[in-house]
Amino acid sequence: MPLKKAVIVPGNGAGDVEHCNWYGWVHRQVNKIPGLSCQLRNMPDPVTARESVWLPFMEKDLLCDEETVIIGHSSGAAAAMRYAETHKVFGIILVGAYTSDLGDENERESGYFSRPWEWHKIRANVKHIVQFGSTDDPFLPWEEQQEVADGLKADLHKYTDRGHFQNSHFPELIDSVLKLTKSD
Repeated sequence: MPLKKAVIVPGNGAGDVEHCNWYGWVHRQVNKIPGLSCQLRNMPDPVTARESVWLPFMEKDLLCDEETVIIGHSSGAAAAMRYAETHKVFGIILVGAYTSDLGDENERESGYFSRPWEWHKIRANVKHIVQFGSTDDPFLPWEEQQEVADGLKADLHKYTDRGHFQNSHFPELIDSVLKLTKSD
């Protein structure tokens, strides 16, 4: 099935996502791509970002399916990976992805890190996996980002100067989406 939709799943605590980080800018840019629509919504349970709340919302409200690329940032990347363990999607683009609760109580409460990652299930359910990570991320150790890349055999875009990707524009992400529109 062809790529028809992009869904941006933000990081936790983002507030009004349209005005946070690069989310609104990417939303507007992707909606300019012919044949592609993009959804960006404020998520329920935005601070703890519980898996038990976010994954059903992604399925029932955002309608993530085999014609969807999920663009997940930080907690949204964890949600995209867990979603892809049990759902077929066209692709996932992970920005600032990680593998553990980092010793943080809020991350622990989210539920994403309560069991091992099932990399083989994600790879089986997803045609295209792209990852953006930066070695100078102040929140995420590079080793965890690399673990995601290795486990998923992701098309890794590694930077040394992008921190946690909290900038207002993200042209490299748009380039990745455009590349996916030319894939099957």
